[in-house]
Amino acid sequence: MTQNDIKQQFSHMNDRQREAVFATEGPLLILAGAGSGKTTVLVNRIAYILQSGLCRPWNILAITFTNKAAGELKERICNTVPEGGGDIWAATFHSTCARILRRYGDRLGYSSHFTVYATDDQKKLVKDIVKQLNIDEKQLPVKSILSEISKAKDKMITPAEMLKNAEYDYRKVSVAKVYEIYQARLKTADAMDFDDLLCKTVELFEQNPDILGFYQNQFKYIMVDEYQDTNRVQYRFVSMLAEKYGNICVVGDDDQSIYKFRGATIENILSFENTFKGAKIIRLEQNYRSTQNILNAANGVISHNTVRKGKTLWTQNPEGEKIELHTCEDERDEAQFIAQTITDGVSDGRKYSDFAILYRTNAQSNAIEQTLSRSGIPHRIIGGHRFYDREEIRDMIAYLQVVNNPHDDVRLSRIINVPKRGIGARTLQIAAEIGAGLGESIFTVIKEADSYPQLSRAAGKLKEFVSLIDGLIEADESGDYSLAELYNLILEHTNYENYLRTEKENADVRIENIEELSSNIIKFEEDYGDDADLSSFLEEISLMTDIDNYDADADTCVMMTLHSAKGLEFPVVFITGMEDGLFPSIASMMNPEEINEERRLAYVGITRAKQKLYLTKTRSRMLFGSTTYNKESRFVTEIPDELLEKTGESSRFSRGAGFGGSVEAVSIGSKSPYAPKKFNAYQKPAVQTGVTYSVGDMVLHKVFGKGMVMSAEKMGNDTLLEIAFDKAGTKKLMANFCKMEKL
Repeated sequence: MTQNDIKQQFSHMNDRQREAVFATEGPLLILAGAGSGKTTVLVNRIAYILQSGLCRPWNILAITFTNKAAGELKERICNTVPEGGGDIWAATFHSTCARILRRYGDRLGYSSHFTVYATDDQKKLVKDIVKQLNIDEKQLPVKSILSEISKAKDKMITPAEMLKNAEYDYRKVSVAKVYEIYQARLKTADAMDFDDLLCKTVELFEQNPDILGFYQNQFKYIMVDEYQDTNRVQYRFVSMLAEKYGNICVVGDDDQSIYKFRGATIENILSFENTFKGAKIIRLEQNYRSTQNILNAANGVISHNTVRKGKTLWTQNPEGEKIELHTCEDERDEAQFIAQTITDGVSDGRKYSDFAILYRTNAQSNAIEQTLSRSGIPHRIIGGHRFYDREEIRDMIAYLQVVNNPHDDVRLSRIINVPKRGIGARTLQIAAEIGAGLGESIFTVIKEADSYPQLSRAAGKLKEFVSLIDGLIEADESGDYSLAELYNLILEHTNYENYLRTEKENADVRIENIEELSSNIIKFEEDYGDDADLSSFLEEISLMTDIDNYDADADTCVMMTLHSAKGLEFPVVFITGMEDGLFPSIASMMNPEEINEERRLAYVGITRAKQKLYLTKTRSRMLFGSTTYNKESRFVTEIPDELLEKTGESSRFSRGAGFGGSVEAVSIGSKSPYAPKKFNAYQKPAVQTGVTYSVGDMVLHKVFGKGMVMSAEKMGNDTLLEIAFDKAGTKKLMANFCKMEKL
């Protein structure tokens, strides 16, 4: 087959993509815009290199950032190049380095069976070292120490160098001392953490030129995906490997560099042609994902960043709908707008999985998650905290678990000193050691605390805790209390709400969460009747969480932070909280570099949408227990006005005006002008339907179909309906919120 015949196989690609595929020699930077087919280019570039006979499969190294991406890349390579595709090194940075260290780690004093410590292992080790050095964890938390150690390793700073640079700063000196012992303890245990996998490989290369030479000879062609997310040690690793042949191809997008907080440095991609002399740059600007209006909005926002390579996304897709900018009264109104839009979209033929809800901080998910649940909209949270994963919810579930099974040592350990009862970690450790020696649970040991001299000083406090749990167990077994009443007994006798108010930040939201758990328990009892016991409730929670985690392809809408959304795409996207102080975050607003990163995050969010994009903002928002009135996000003002369709506000509402100013705007579903006033409590937007429902009424829902009203409970200005649908089962819906027709 001639070279022309080989090149003819790639005629389905666009001009810039083919140029990238055929540019095999020398340093190459592929600036791949969002949705421009970068994985397709990588796969076809590898296929072209192999078909042209430029090297053998094992002479190619393709590095990605996630195992999922590496797996997909390798699968596509094997499908494109059936013979030898499996011999290509397609892996993450960490797995590539681990493979090298398994073979040559003995040069650094490690066996081929070294252990890799995960986060929990690291925390436990650092916690022991902190105790050894008598460091106050309140002044220097374990998490902060690990973060500083990780940053040092990203920059290849040794413990000795950190100590030297610390000079007389007590905090830095303490971290350096922990770092030194931490590394020594890892070495003794024949273990590395994830950062070590990279650092130790670079160290191996620096100290052993023969090993470096071996891999330089092996990897004639090196390709790195998501290059904008690399840190200094990753840059050092690939640049050392590429020194012999110089055939390094990096694919990335400086406009999507959003992981500075993880150590990524955008300078790696911005200075590529200065670092690798004679480098060629190819821009992939044709987008295959989004409509032109969405791309124009993204281009408009990102053009305000000054330090960038520069490119303009375009597409042959249709122009598409305008971006809808919706103004809401508050965060609950925002959540209701999202839920209603999803419901309407599904009734018009979309799937729930077509919808993604993005936000700047996990705290914004609370109101949205609750509203979706109440509206019967299936949803899951990706990369954030699910309701049942929140600290306060886990505490209360742990109490219920211990009442159900007092020998559950894990749950008991969680709540034995929450709220604080003067039962320290040492006492718990002693009880656990005694229990392990006797083959008994911690609860069994502390019930007889007087019998063990080691526990004598804490015996009184342990007995009080045992008495509390025994009393709750007796209440549960008596049959005199419902599950909801048992839950309230726990709250009352532990004084947990007061603990949240005095000990925890964002207490109001946390208390709202534990009240929502009470609502869930009441709903469970209503659904299961006489079968609603504590064991079955706990089992259902566990089952629901397992299903959520397992069934990744379920027809559910997804919720996630903007950071988590990178690399994903959805037909319909909501970006919520488009307000200065929230997005961009208040912490970034005085720092031009931070604002640039926030703007790149907005660009990433906008380019996740394929067909329709909604931006939402509120006039007032309760977050972290306080109400704010923020201006419209500057990123909204950077979108050309002709691309926006504004809803939820009057035509006189001016862009950029503060929501607390004297601006007339119409609230959703209301004809009266919005008059700013002091926020005291949530007021449900006036969305009165005028339709009343009674038990036995037949209804037709836009999504769930025909059903019968089983119960109707008045709640403020609305009615909670329990409806048995013919095909969708029983649902609980708010009358003023759901769109139904009374038959």
